[in-house]
Amino acid sequence: MSGPALHLAVEIDGDGAHPAAWRRAAHSPDQLLTPRRVAGLAAVAENAGFTLITLDDGALPPGAAPDPVGRIGAVERAAFVAASTSTIGIAPVVPVTYAEPFHVSGQLASLDHISAGRAGWVVTDEARPEAARAWGRPVVADAAARARESRDGVEVARALWDSWEDDAVVRSVATSRYLDRDRLHYIDFTGATYAVKGPAIVPRPPQGQLVVLGRPDRVPAAQLDIALVEGRDPASVAGAAADAGTPRVFAEVEVALDTPDATGAERVADLDRYAPWTDRGRLRHIGSADGLVAVLEELSRHLDGVRLHPLVLDEDLPVLSRLVLPALSERRLVARPLPGASLRSTLGLERPANRFPAAAVQEEAR
Repeated sequence: MSGPALHLAVEIDGDGAHPAAWRRAAHSPDQLLTPRRVAGLAAVAENAGFTLITLDDGALPPGAAPDPVGRIGAVERAAFVAASTSTIGIAPVVPVTYAEPFHVSGQLASLDHISAGRAGWVVTDEARPEAARAWGRPVVADAAARARESRDGVEVARALWDSWEDDAVVRSVATSRYLDRDRLHYIDFTGATYAVKGPAIVPRPPQGQLVVLGRPDRVPAAQLDIALVEGRDPASVAGAAADAGTPRVFAEVEVALDTPDATGAERVADLDRYAPWTDRGRLRHIGSADGLVAVLEELSRHLDGVRLHPLVLDEDLPVLSRLVLPALSERRLVARPLPGASLRSTLGLERPANRFPAAAVQEEAR
């Protein structure tokens, strides 16, 4: 645990956590897939003092899925947001069930360079068999196999981030050398379904290693910086946090807040007429901002942060910004990012040493 201050993350994909959230959105439908939309949400979250925004993603088009949404790719949106923000962390969702880990690692390393060290990665898997056809890959059929792909994908990405030492790029005009080839390393990874030699094509990220978030039942805790835990009540969340075994633990919390126009319960009932709000086994707060503050204060005793999933972004994010975060700040319960700080620094995580020089030192010591 990092201390009493709580780090707040917010998911800003689509129009909100409810599959019918678009029916209550404050913008016209044609604005959803515009740069102005995602930049505006990120600006509100940054100004409010959130530590991190996350951006969901998926390989399948909208239609038959339970929560259909049209979207631009998460990494592309994250790169755009990185250029228009300065303090908030940015973590796209990138599954590695079918995607090539070599390319994923390069995309995320590039994002960390663009954001000057504010990038993270939410690791998920692709459970639907239709995703395999979208990638032109054989179906990864069961949960154990998907967990294996996530484990191997994270291991490859982390190894590739280390495949360039921090001082590999020398940029010497006098000697006409751009990099020191002795400071580039083959990772020589061989897994159950593929092998990767390396090295990466992108220099080591500013953070050394991006902040990796994921569910500890799907990705080994040793590969995660932040465990995303679930539970329908604070006691269940606290139990999951105690068992996570990761440097930091965030709870998944869905929120439907009272607004000047309607209560949270009324808004949920209105949207449920069109589609049910899927129960994902997460803690769900429906009610006042003060009630949410009380829930978050209780959670702060057991974990390091929460990732909020607002019912409707255009309705709930302003309430979070105007009422919830200021109340938490008054009680000194929220951690606000500082200008110039990396995401790792904000979260109190050390910048990891590169594995390859460290291994060479150990070998010499023997």
